[in-house]
Amino acid sequence: MNDIRRTILWVIFGFSMVLLWDQWQVHNGQKPTFFPSSTTQSAKASLNVPAVSGLASVPSTAIPVAAASASSVPGMASTSPAELTAGSAKKERIEVSNDVLSLTFDTEGGTLVRSVFTKYADTIDKKMGFVLLDESNSRVYVAQSGLIGATGTNLPTHKTIMTVLPGDRALQNGKNQFEVKFESPTVGGIKLVKTYTVKRGEYDLAVRHEIINTGTEPVAPQLYLQLVRDGNKPLGESSFYSTFTGPAIYTEAKKYQKVEFKDIEKDKVDVEKKASNGYVAMVQHYFASAWILPDGLQRDLFLRKVDTNLYAAGMITPLESIAPGASKIIDSKFYVGPQEEKILEALAPGLELVKDYGWLTILAKPLYWLLFRLHEFIQNWGWSIVALVLLLKIAFYWLNAKAYASMAKMKAVNPKIVEMRERLKDKPQEMQQAMMRIYKEEKVNPMGGCFPIMIQIPVFIALYWVLLSSVEMRNAPWILWIHDLSAPDPYFILPVVMTLTTMLQTALNPTPPDPMQAKLMWFMPLIFSVMFFFFPAGLVMYWITNNILSIAQQWVINTRMGVPPQFNLPKFK
Repeated sequence: MNDIRRTILWVIFGFSMVLLWDQWQVHNGQKPTFFPSSTTQSAKASLNVPAVSGLASVPSTAIPVAAASASSVPGMASTSPAELTAGSAKKERIEVSNDVLSLTFDTEGGTLVRSVFTKYADTIDKKMGFVLLDESNSRVYVAQSGLIGATGTNLPTHKTIMTVLPGDRALQNGKNQFEVKFESPTVGGIKLVKTYTVKRGEYDLAVRHEIINTGTEPVAPQLYLQLVRDGNKPLGESSFYSTFTGPAIYTEAKKYQKVEFKDIEKDKVDVEKKASNGYVAMVQHYFASAWILPDGLQRDLFLRKVDTNLYAAGMITPLESIAPGASKIIDSKFYVGPQEEKILEALAPGLELVKDYGWLTILAKPLYWLLFRLHEFIQNWGWSIVALVLLLKIAFYWLNAKAYASMAKMKAVNPKIVEMRERLKDKPQEMQQAMMRIYKEEKVNPMGGCFPIMIQIPVFIALYWVLLSSVEMRNAPWILWIHDLSAPDPYFILPVVMTLTTMLQTALNPTPPDPMQAKLMWFMPLIFSVMFFFFPAGLVMYWITNNILSIAQQWVINTRMGVPPQFNLPKFK
């Protein structure tokens, strides 16, 4: 039974690690982890937007598909003459900024084509701010919006060249916000005025679309909001662990639904198609962008492949008929920033779920809350992690005490078991009976050390995802040589310490009588320790802290029970 207990314990440990590794692969998108993904070829010239069934597609620029009940959204490959009727308008890019964001807009559609987070260093070049949205030769990730209409009707779209109106381009002293306004020419009897409000200290923009009917007939256009992104993984992502990159949709009906690019590629998308609430988003490690419409406003949701390695996520909302000379205003929000839970929770219901903890969210969220509160007091994320693990060990003290007490009893009777196994090695049935007799006489439960540890496994896996997902760890220093808890230890000191503490903890455990199991007990920790050489320093530090506290508790319990702690070194013969 000692062999069974030890086997079960290592199987649980191994299976947990295999599950984690499997999740990394699942979250790795459509490209293999160990091979670079293909670059976006001619993406800028082919930014087509998904079309949807219902109304006829716009001539020459739309790709007909069947995703939601609305008309086609034009692509970016060409611009119709009707969209260039304003002779004074010209295609140009303007930069605006507040204290946390630097944004670049294109007058072609008033599209947001670049965002730089000034408070977050770039993954590759630490002297630069982190770039999320971008439209370059190697990256396509933009936020677009515009209007679509009935059959054969051209309206202002993200391809229409707009005029940027005079105004501030940065926050002025004494002001907390400013507006950036784009005005389209009249296309199909409609003029579109798009206004972005940039606020001090905020990553969300208030986006107002004012639709003005300058014609002589009523019109009932539809407003589309979408994110277009290539399917490449973020630059600098580790090859040994990976997080989700791709679109996500949230509605009250089906809650948070994330979709792999490869599923869009294979047309295996099953998400809510219609809703009157929620948002669409593009998610990657630490950062996200999202279009948010007010609750109560009907919208069609879509996820589509646009071109080679190019995908779109968006929503289309129908507008009531606008009489000649009248106008209609639709207010929305656009978020582009870090996955900070407090910020996201305040913006929209469910937006904090873009920081995805997976199936252990119910455990991960309170763990993050506690970590956040500890940081408010300690003001250092590294020591906050240490404090959190300490509190968890205190919370699970009695469970661990039972497990270690059981192990101590097993260690005390181990000489009898070894002698018995040697004496009855040719009589397996008698050996089993004798083993059960010894356990009964010594009042030892061979499974007593297993179940208390099993109960704690989900908590520590949840804490793993908290530390891996929290943008607060990014570029956060701890002490001495650790300047970024989200990056691997540059000198591999922490992984070495983690390996040593794992070996020490293994040595303190009773040695299984079976030689094969004894070898396995040493090989498995060593194999998994290798992975930690490439893990973020914060994760390795959490594991080291847990190991040290476990060793200390096991040492104290063994001493109290009269079982002197000793190191059972491996014998590989």
